Amino acid sequence: MRVKITLVCSECKQRNYDSTKNKKNDPDRLEMKKYCRFCRKHTLHKESK
Repeated sequence: MRVKITLVCSECKQRNYDSTKNKKNDPDRLEMKKYCRFCRKHTLHKESK
């Protein structure tokens, strides 16, 4: 049930993190605040395709 996802910074659009999620528990797209080394601050990261 777990699938690989990539998290993209909402400000600079860089693909910074790879992770996994359970599709049964989280059917919609994941969003979380994480550190972006390109922006050098914590920004909202969204799941990409």
